This record gives sequence, C-alpha cells and structure tokens, in this order.
Amino acid sequence: MGAAGAALRERRAREVREARRLRLEGRGDVVSELTNPQALECRECGRRYAVEPRTICDECFGPLEPWYDLSAVDGVQFRKHAEAGPGSLWRYEPLLPGGPGVERVDLGAGFTPLRRAERLGERLGIDKLWIKDDSGNPSNSFKDRVVSIAITVARAFGFEAISCASTGNLANATAAHAATVGMPAYVFCPDDLEVAKLLATEAYGAKVVAVKGSYDDVNRLCSEVAEALPWAFVNVN
Repeated sequence: MGAAGAALRERRAREVREARRLRLEGRGDVVSELTNPQALECRECGRRYAVEPRTICDECFGPLEPWYDLSAVDGVQFRKHAEAGPGSLWRYEPLLPGGPGVERVDLGAGFTPLRRAERLGERLGIDKLWIKDDSGNPSNSFKDRVVSIAITVARAFGFEAISCASTGNLANATAAHAATVGMPAYVFCPDDLEVAKLLATEAYGAKVVAVKGSYDDVNRLCSEVAEALPWAFVNVN
C-alpha cells in the first residue's frame, strides 16, 4: 500500500509539473519583472522555487509562500522608506511582491487606524487593548489588502482576468480593484448566497457565477478553472 501510494503521488507530481510548464510557456518576459520576492518557499519542507504562478510544492504538496532575504534589508532605510511612502500598505513595498517594472494597483488599502477598546479590555483583563479598524479600507474589509497585492502580481504575470471564490467581502474587494484597472473579474459563489451580499460586486462590473453546492464545491470548481483558463484566483485561506 505504501509503495502504491508513493507511485500515485509521484505520478500526480509529474502531472502538476507538466501542467504548470504548459501554462507558463511564453510568459518568461513578464515573470522577469518581479524582483520581489526572491523565491517561493514551501511552508512544510522548505524547498524553494523560482517566482512564478505556482501554489504548491512538487515534493510534498505543501503551500508555497513568498521568501525574502531579510538579511539584505537595511532596517534604517526601510523605516525611512515606509515613513515617506503612501498612506497604504504599499509604503512597505520593499517587502511586498513587485519590482521596478511592475505597476501596483493601489486603492489605498491599509494604514487603517487602531481603536482603543477600554470596556472590552476591562472585560478581558487587558490593560491596554487596541483593535485594528479595517472598515476604512476601499471596500470596507481587510480583504482589500490581499487583493491589492494579488491583482498587482496577476497583471505582472500576464493573466487575462482576476477571479475568486467568495461569500461577500473578498468578492467586493476583487471586483473593486479589477474595475480600477479595467481587468475582467469573475466571482464564484454558492447559489444560495443572499443576493444583498453581492450587490456591490455586481455594481463594480464583475461577473457572478452561482454554483450549485457548498463553498467547498465552489473552491473545487475554481481549482479546475484555474488549470484550464489564464485567470488568476485570489485565495486568502
């Protein structure tokens, strides 16, 4: 059983590598614009990969995360850069995906205020409790932070559309950022989702695709679409 499982795993790894190779053909000139991060690193086994549109490790199927060479970052200069930067998350650009030739999509997400929560702090036994208030983001949620970076990278990689599976906040953030740069947006959601949750999404011009099934079914469909079409998918999980 162990040998059979290992063989199946290796075959699947080969299929994943081949599918990725076919998707990336002809995109080398676009990928080279990204100078940050320096690599993608598997959270499970630590293997590193070149920066390209991939999400899982070929060896252990663990999730990949951006890897930055923090030893090369001058803390003093980084602080000066942040203090002089825009009033958004892009003030931390040296430690965000991008590069000199990459046009960032910045609607002003981030740099939201901290609110003192004295009564809640008293109830929890915390002397000084502050809560990050992300309702001031462009589409009123923290998902704007994720999408601002995701769509910036998606455009740098040459994807033709941006998409996501969502039941509300991520859909609105994706649609808003896509509308800003004129990029087609597709939002997949369960067919029993309350209509009111996606009113803003449709107002921004995104195409809403209702899927019969659960949220897990929606995510599975998105995985299949991502393999078949040149669409970038935003996933905060």
